[in-house]
Amino acid sequence: MKTCKLLREQVAAATGSKKAELVLKNAQIVNVFTQSVETGDIAIEGGYIVGIGNYEGITEKDLGGAYVCPGFLDGHIHIESSMLCGPAFEQAVLPHGTTAVVTDPHEISNVAGTAGLDFMLETTKDLALSIYFMLPSCVPATGLDESGAVLEAEQLRPYYQQPRVLGLAELMNSYSTVRADEKILQKICDCTAAGKKIDGHAPFLSGEELNAYVVAGVQSDHECSDIHEAMEKLRRGQYIMVREGTAAQNMESLLPLFREPYCSRCMLVTDDKHPGDLLRGGHIDYIIRKAIAAG
Repeated sequence: MKTCKLLREQVAAATGSKKAELVLKNAQIVNVFTQSVETGDIAIEGGYIVGIGNYEGITEKDLGGAYVCPGFLDGHIHIESSMLCGPAFEQAVLPHGTTAVVTDPHEISNVAGTAGLDFMLETTKDLALSIYFMLPSCVPATGLDESGAVLEAEQLRPYYQQPRVLGLAELMNSYSTVRADEKILQKICDCTAAGKKIDGHAPFLSGEELNAYVVAGVQSDHECSDIHEAMEKLRRGQYIMVREGTAAQNMESLLPLFREPYCSRCMLVTDDKHPGDLLRGGHIDYIIRKAIAAG
């Protein structure tokens, strides 16, 4: 939380009445608000960018015209699929410009329950890479699974107090959701009561069942494999996660979404990214390069 003292220092640094803690000199700044490139200095105080222009800093670094842009964010990934723990995963993706991910620790929770979830939370804190969590909604994935654990609403409920927990992960049991299964509805109600978000996983869901899924509070989907499915879900107000990872590649089919008015309700995700693919191709930067190559 920003204190009044910090705010006072930031305002003073922004006006130039005091030297900022850090100034990045001679940067080419990618402005995502105006889709333009500005040239200038970047003043940073208390970990926040407080100004762009002509600044002096206690510490100054001359970028020599290097480009500065916001970091990339992977909106849906299972870190376990990289077969790396948190710090090693950070080393793999941070050099590619990824500064934040939203992970669903479904796989480790399916094996180890809350012990696996606790391990992921503990080993990903205090990293330079910001790692946020969506709680695994379906452990086991189906009633036919032989899983190492079962996570019901009562096991998940305490985790909503964690500031890095943003909500309930891919609600892959869409069948039970649209049939108002009590256990699923309780998980949904707990999440919404905590003011958190709900991600979806509902390939080919359509018509009245899609309406019911959206009414339940599911706000996104990463399983769209063709443009018609994505457009139906967009029309019902869902956000579309354009997935291009190791296990599934949907970007080329969804390229029509890379323009207004659709792109403001879409995001790039990998879902699963194996270590060899991270090493050879990269992370979100790989998807961006591939999209640019596709026009």
